[in-house]
Amino acid sequence: MLQKGPVHDLIVERFDKMSTQLQQAARHILEHPQDVALVSMRELARNADVQPSTMTRLAKFLGYSGYEDFRGQYADVIRVGAEGFAVQALQRDGGVTDGEELAKRMLQSLSAQIARLGEPGALSRLSKTADRLSKARKIFVLGLRSCHSVAWHFHYVMTLLGEKTIHLDAPAGTSGDALMRATSEDVLLTVSISPYSLQNLELTEMAREKGMGIIAITDSEVSPLVAVAEHVVFFPTESHTFFHTLTPALAVSEVLCGLLARKDRAAALDALRRADSHLSALNTYASVIPRRNI
Repeated sequence: MLQKGPVHDLIVERFDKMSTQLQQAARHILEHPQDVALVSMRELARNADVQPSTMTRLAKFLGYSGYEDFRGQYADVIRVGAEGFAVQALQRDGGVTDGEELAKRMLQSLSAQIARLGEPGALSRLSKTADRLSKARKIFVLGLRSCHSVAWHFHYVMTLLGEKTIHLDAPAGTSGDALMRATSEDVLLTVSISPYSLQNLELTEMAREKGMGIIAITDSEVSPLVAVAEHVVFFPTESHTFFHTLTPALAVSEVLCGLLARKDRAAALDALRRADSHLSALNTYASVIPRRNI
């Protein structure tokens, strides 16, 4: 699969100057670069939920004479470097009727997505992000709607290591109240994917205005979080089903927790022992199903 199209950097560079419709088309191309070469302009536009003319306008906005000139850049890459992929891409999803085959493709895709997080560039981002988080006085954690599970996972694991995180997740619309006590010594770890939660963006901007460092876990180089974040970790969300996958994001959360625990291994082990003792005293877990008295 093409991870980046031949004009990826150009699209990212000019994204903020595009109209809303051009941005919608451009985002789809950034996320599905292989489709430019493998499907018709009309199908590409339909998948991006824009008019076919938008694709032509986008091509011209980027400096090409027309859509076919733009499309030719992607076709050349497919011909040179992805001969086997073309057939695979044309046969994907739509022709899958067997449940086991769909499950197989989903799991193979997830495996490839997580493997991409192990590439040098991604590893460098993870390491630098963990370094920044470790230096913060407090880590405020924000993730809304589908991203709530990622934010909660990070916060939950970190609570086993101490009291460094504050989860911005409260009833009655009070999620942002904890930011009253935030300072420039703190950071906000914010998680969001397209379509981006407005409340997430507003709270992130509030944190930035307070002088907090912003760490973003997001899905695209044109995510609105990129412009305000000190460090960004990207993860793919493409799925063979109708919903986004968050498995790579959860992998990012696990890795960051592991890297943070490693910063002070002795303290981490001591905190885990105290957590185990406390949970044991509460009789939290069991290894067998309890008998019921009837």
